[in-house]
Amino acid sequence: MKKIIALIFTVCFITVTGFAQSGSDAIVGVWLNKDKDAHVQIFKNKNEYFGKIIWLKNPKKENGQDKLDDKNPEASLRSRQINGLEILKGFKYDADDTVWEDGTIYDPKSGKTYSCKMTLKDKNNLNVRGFIGVSLIGRTDIWTRVK
Repeated sequence: MKKIIALIFTVCFITVTGFAQSGSDAIVGVWLNKDKDAHVQIFKNKNEYFGKIIWLKNPKKENGQDKLDDKNPEASLRSRQINGLEILKGFKYDADDTVWEDGTIYDPKSGKTYSCKMTLKDKNNLNVRGFIGVSLIGRTDIWTRVK
């Protein structure tokens, strides 16, 4: 009898752990931003989530040169290409609230970095909320999963 109870407990534990893991990694993949001009690949590194631009609708300026991070407040970073730029950093998954939080998002169009949190609206729509200070003062964009 003890073996059966132990087996049932083990199966339940593995099932719950499996669901928790898939939940935390649910944002991993490629997402189309709200302006539909960039794809951002979200990936996991250790226990944190990051995202980088992997595709631009218009990767070149009118003069044919690659778009650069020319709005960056740090002069030494202004020569970086936008394509390949890491714009999401340091997100941690909070299973209680099913939110990825405590990260930052960088906007290469303005050169500004914001605090950020992300929540899945459903499996194909990601709410990305950038804010300064408190989350109440900010903007939410909806990104769409790229299939």
